[in-house]
Amino acid sequence: MARTLDLLLIRTFVTVADCSSMTNAGNKLHLTQAAVSQHVRRLEDQLGWPLFERARAGLRLTRSGERLLRKARHLLALNDEILDDFGEQALKGPLRLGVPPDLIGTMIAPILKAFSETWPQVELFLVSSASPDLKEFLRKGELDLAILEEPAGQETGECLAVDRLVWVGARGGQAFSRCPLPISMVPATCAFRPILLDALHESGTPWRSAFETGSIEAAMTTVRADLAVMPWLSSIVPEDLVVLTDASLPDLCSFAITLHFAAQTMSPAATELACAMRMAGR
Repeated sequence: MARTLDLLLIRTFVTVADCSSMTNAGNKLHLTQAAVSQHVRRLEDQLGWPLFERARAGLRLTRSGERLLRKARHLLALNDEILDDFGEQALKGPLRLGVPPDLIGTMIAPILKAFSETWPQVELFLVSSASPDLKEFLRKGELDLAILEEPAGQETGECLAVDRLVWVGARGGQAFSRCPLPISMVPATCAFRPILLDALHESGTPWRSAFETGSIEAAMTTVRADLAVMPWLSSIVPEDLVVLTDASLPDLCSFAITLHFAAQTMSPAATELACAMRMAGR
């Protein structure tokens, strides 16, 4: 069986070797430290040898890592040479992407930054709206591709990741302990809303709407002020908020982060961005 090295993992390995730090490498590659660590671990698993070891000044290459580094640089140089040779076929033109508001900052922004730096001639247009709205925009041909949030097990698109929906509140806050439970309600079209209302109804939790708006940022301001709690995906909880684990709060289901495409034939730019999304989700 033919075996193939993943150039994404190779590039991550070389960058970590140059930076002697997974955090610094992540900043350079526009990836989280966890994603960099996972890339290195996958490459080590594929090769069957450890590539780094901890040292006082950071990370340093093992003997296996030193053996790999020279060949890895050559492999990347050859990759770049091939791309330069075919540079006249560089991606260009408009590309319309839809993303829910809560995913834009933490999850999607680093991917778009790296994509724009690689393909500066692509005119990226970003639409931020709730998942049901984005699905309708796709149907009408107003978007080329979109990232949606759908209940796990009910997804209709290509699953990139699965994340747990949790309750969040202000650090040191007490809103979660009040009765009725004050909730900063997500917009009426948000994919979380029916799940949230069903969970509250089934658990018999007394609650009231403390704030209702179409703006995620405004809703989060209410939570930061300890006036309410709200649902959020566990992997992207803002640093100034905390996940609430109080037993009195009803459990919420998991959501799939899914990739959807317009019905018409995808452009090369849309295909490339979709590939970048898949890589980031691995």
